[in-house]
Amino acid sequence: MKASSDAIVKDLVLVGGGHSHVIVLKKFAMKPLPGVRLTVIARDVHTPYSGMLPGYVAGHYNFDEVHIDLRPLCQFAGARLYHDTAVKIDTYAKQVICAGRPAVPYDVLSINIGSTPSFDDVAGATDFATPVKPINNFIDRWHSLVDRVLKRPGPHRIGVVGAGAGGMELLLAVQFRLGNLLAEQGQSTDDLEFHLIFRSETILPDFSGGVRRKFERLLDLRGVHLHNNAVASQVAPGVLSLTDGKTIALDEILWVTAAGAPSWPRESGLEVDGAGFIKVRDTLQSITHDDIFAAGDIAAVVNHPRPKAGVFAVRQGPPLNDNLRRVLIGQQARSFTPQKNFLVLITSGDKNAVAAKWGWTAQGGWVWKWKDWIDQRFMRRFNELPEMAQEKAAALNPGLADKATLSDISAIAMRCGGCGAKVGADVLSRALSELEPIPNEDVLVGLHAPDDAAVVQIPDGKVMVHTVDYFRAFIDDAYVFGQVAANHALSDIFAMGAEAQSALAIATVPYGLEAKVEASLREMMTGAMEVLNEAGATLVGGHTSEGPELALGFSVNGLADRQAILRKGGMATGEVLILTKPLGTGTLFAADMQQKAKGRWIENALKSMVQSNRLAALCLFRHGASACTDVTGFGLLGHAVEMTKASNVDVEIDLAALPIMDGALDTVRLGILSSLQPANVRLRRAIRNMEAVRENERYPLVFDPQTSGGLLASIQPGAVQACLKELHDLGYDQATVIGRVTAETDHLEPITLVA
Repeated sequence: MKASSDAIVKDLVLVGGGHSHVIVLKKFAMKPLPGVRLTVIARDVHTPYSGMLPGYVAGHYNFDEVHIDLRPLCQFAGARLYHDTAVKIDTYAKQVICAGRPAVPYDVLSINIGSTPSFDDVAGATDFATPVKPINNFIDRWHSLVDRVLKRPGPHRIGVVGAGAGGMELLLAVQFRLGNLLAEQGQSTDDLEFHLIFRSETILPDFSGGVRRKFERLLDLRGVHLHNNAVASQVAPGVLSLTDGKTIALDEILWVTAAGAPSWPRESGLEVDGAGFIKVRDTLQSITHDDIFAAGDIAAVVNHPRPKAGVFAVRQGPPLNDNLRRVLIGQQARSFTPQKNFLVLITSGDKNAVAAKWGWTAQGGWVWKWKDWIDQRFMRRFNELPEMAQEKAAALNPGLADKATLSDISAIAMRCGGCGAKVGADVLSRALSELEPIPNEDVLVGLHAPDDAAVVQIPDGKVMVHTVDYFRAFIDDAYVFGQVAANHALSDIFAMGAEAQSALAIATVPYGLEAKVEASLREMMTGAMEVLNEAGATLVGGHTSEGPELALGFSVNGLADRQAILRKGGMATGEVLILTKPLGTGTLFAADMQQKAKGRWIENALKSMVQSNRLAALCLFRHGASACTDVTGFGLLGHAVEMTKASNVDVEIDLAALPIMDGALDTVRLGILSSLQPANVRLRRAIRNMEAVRENERYPLVFDPQTSGGLLASIQPGAVQACLKELHDLGYDQATVIGRVTAETDHLEPITLVA
């Protein structure tokens, strides 16, 4: 997470990670606007490049080559990345309503979400056809299709609905790829049958006769069945029905017709065209809302209608960036006229392509190489990011700071220390007003009746368990950070076999205008409150202050039966060790700070970190765990050493059995380790056979500090199978046995690592 001393004056929110927005992000990275907080709300952290999709399907590119990884790009641009889906815009409150997080406020908003499948109300198409858009959904279903073809010998009839450039490229790519895969397995391709279904008289109706003739010959050569003037009326398993009463028997149906638009722009009050696309002026501003922009497929430029093609989204990137900046600093947006003619490059599955422009056409392998060079060059702009010192970046444009009003500047310029650093009472009251702590009859005085301190009673027969944790944010999403911080603090309670009772928050939010401070505090505490409430921990109060960066912690109280407390001590010889979550958060987020972690790695890590240990602890307790601890800052080895010392035993840990987060080994191989790693490595003296295992690639991960890590527990061998099954059923998919407890020896090193 990038820290900045710039006070937040305005929020620019980008909904979607399309081609126009990645250009805006790159340009903001190279020339930021001080005082502007940039936020990206994206359904997918890897945004596909549509021009390379056929090459991916054909097997010419891998996943990373055809996707722009939004996470490092956002890191580079200093932007917050919110992995969520926008479902509505509240244009009056100026907020983006999301499917799974608090509303996101904006001063200026831009929408670049592409298009949605348009089935033209064909019955059954939604259930029994595979649309090519959204592309990421199609990729998952494409892999399922491949598995079905390879694992089920026999006839496979595959149809593509739509004979524009997209449908043509997809059909030929699918045919090429499946043929190659079957040949690799020694299977015949004779059972593959391909159909192209289209409502026009000819294929490629928007292209010249020269282009059409080239592909007609190619389709004939490859034995593709053509169905012209064919209008789909219904899709059912194994069959496509047409309006003329004919049917086509098909096992797989891929849908590549004209794009559609989601309903929420219209429902948000934005003016849209007949197909639902947002009407924009030549400035790319909504014709009804000056503070909302749209680009790419979702936009309909009223004065300059163009086809829904990626080339126009790419060309809109620079003028969109310029106009967003101009509006943010109070200047008039400038008009932009898109080009009328553009180079068309249509691939044919194999490494051949057809080029067309101004009535000229060409075909051959050299055209494919040309297209490949263009595509690869475009992708390198966003996937190969230069290192750029933030101090240098911040000096590149004084822009907004010079345009801020006097009241804006005075509101944020002078910050007091001590009690003067507290967040204002009005801001605090508004930010917390929507939060609803779970009711708890043990809480006598709390947020429901604020006083100088909270009063909580201890029920008869219970003992109080106390813990506290506090750390600064390592991600830019305050909502998710709140969830992680709360889970991390609660884990100590659960590891001891206790149930959470109450919590006090310690929160720090960055300097900014009151509205920005309030929004950050609300987002962070909403995430935390969801976790606390689910755990049964009533938030009874806390302390808030302003500081240079976001930070959060909790003092948590829990209740336990005196005889049922789980301790670090208690492990017995012959027991086995279970770890409930995978390792790797330290190295992954160290790589994330250097923009060297893939977005999907970080998203998977965050899913693990927001998963509560509560159910895992209850499961371990039910199955007779004798000792337990949560794996956090000291890493697996450090916490294992604590358990051996408290239990007077030794342990063996199987390196090969350790559950590892996706990408963690990749970042370790790059030599990227947490800043806490060196301190943890000092515990290597506890390893009996260090010299024998230190070259093992998993060895560094036993020292990796974990944030909101899993539980490490010892359990009798006879209970392991049932315990693991229950853990997996509860959602702890990577819970596993990682070692065993052995008798204490005279050696000073209690840990043996098995390679």
